[in-house]
Amino acid sequence: NLFRRLLGEGALTAAFVPALNDALKDRQREGAFAVVNTVASWLFVVSGGVVVISMAAILLSIRLAPEATGYGVDLDTVRRWLEAADLAIILFPYLMCACLAAAFSAALQTLQRFVEPALSPIWLNVAMITCLGGATYAGWAHSPDGRMLWLCGGVLIGGFLQVSVPALALAREGWRPRFDLRVSDSLAEIVRLMVPTLFGSAIYLINMSVSRFIGLSLNESAVVVLNLATRLMELPIGVFAIAVSTVIFPLISKYAGEGKWDSVASTYHKGLRLILVINVPAAAGLVALALPIVQLLFVRGEFSEDHARLMQPVLIVSGLGLPFFAFVNIMLRAFYAQRDTKTPVRAALISFVVNIALSFALMGPFDTMGLALASNLAVVVQAVYLQRQLTKKRASLGFQPVVANLIKVTLAAVVMGVAVMFGWRWWASVMPATKLADAAGVAVLISAGVALYGGLIWAMKIEGRDDLALVFARIRGRFSRKRG
Repeated sequence: NLFRRLLGEGALTAAFVPALNDALKDRQREGAFAVVNTVASWLFVVSGGVVVISMAAILLSIRLAPEATGYGVDLDTVRRWLEAADLAIILFPYLMCACLAAAFSAALQTLQRFVEPALSPIWLNVAMITCLGGATYAGWAHSPDGRMLWLCGGVLIGGFLQVSVPALALAREGWRPRFDLRVSDSLAEIVRLMVPTLFGSAIYLINMSVSRFIGLSLNESAVVVLNLATRLMELPIGVFAIAVSTVIFPLISKYAGEGKWDSVASTYHKGLRLILVINVPAAAGLVALALPIVQLLFVRGEFSEDHARLMQPVLIVSGLGLPFFAFVNIMLRAFYAQRDTKTPVRAALISFVVNIALSFALMGPFDTMGLALASNLAVVVQAVYLQRQLTKKRASLGFQPVVANLIKVTLAAVVMGVAVMFGWRWWASVMPATKLADAAGVAVLISAGVALYGGLIWAMKIEGRDDLALVFARIRGRFSRKRG
């Protein structure tokens, strides 16, 4: 994941999309496809080199690992490390798939094709579930080691699908693969833009690792609880915030390249409004239903009710920070579209320092929740810094145009959150305490909350309401034609 972030999805996409838009504008599709071939060829060579060197280093360390017992390392630790090293060797080729898939997906986004890039994580998950679940059901995986190997096989198959599907979609657009290692101006520009982003990604990963290390100093449960809360946070971020950013980024990059700053501002603010409309109520929902969601998803086996109650305040704090995480995601795209990759690095460094300082300050009085609070406050600082710098660069990209919408959305989300919270208390008082009843209650309350929130924002006439009405009218029109 470290090399994936450094060489693939994050840094590459930020630098690749603006260069592709320039090539598309200056040399049409033929020029853009030439850039795709150059970048894909270099990615294949570089990521392949990283894979080979890493696998060789791991193999060497496996041979030397038994000698670690002579330096005071116990045998159980060596055994677990050897198991992880064996799995790392199997999985490292996935890096090449992830990097190439990122390049092909970025190219498709530039061509205004978003379905195949959006499906990319689905292929990976389907392959993993199919391999692990199918092998277990068929009786082919009789041991934990066997199940891990089948899971690794699913990752590699999923990686192959992640590359193949967008590559085929690009081919239908006219792209023809060709191995090309020439150093063009476009490649030099991409590398120049990638270098600061690499530092930003490294800071993010170091930040996350240090937070987990601090968590280990508290108790054994802290890291697990923080990881699970982060995973729940990633659902609305991954499904909605990333989706909106994926659509917005090629557009604002294109308009910025053409000098159409009014269009850049309009598209950026539309993206902000969409993210806030979705992620503010998602945050309210996580806060209102934190405990039942954790109980429903995780309480089984080693995860007890005590763990659920430990995780509840962590998830509440993380949920409150959700809109800021989503906000930062789209703001970064606004900087990348203007070829500014240095400001995001400074913002990441500030966030890192704030997170570490607050983690040590808050872990004492607030325990695990203090680490979650530190992480969220660091993101708030990062968001404020990024927006201030963005406004300094372009006054038209200020936050003011979305303030009215934010007030309405926040008010509607608070009303919805309070209604859902009291709704759950009523449900828990009249229904039996079973998994089925809890699942039904959560499903009913989420549906009712969505309906209530939708009605409130519609009644308050949020900006973009007419666009939503037009979309629904088109859907109804298509459905009526099909029935006719």
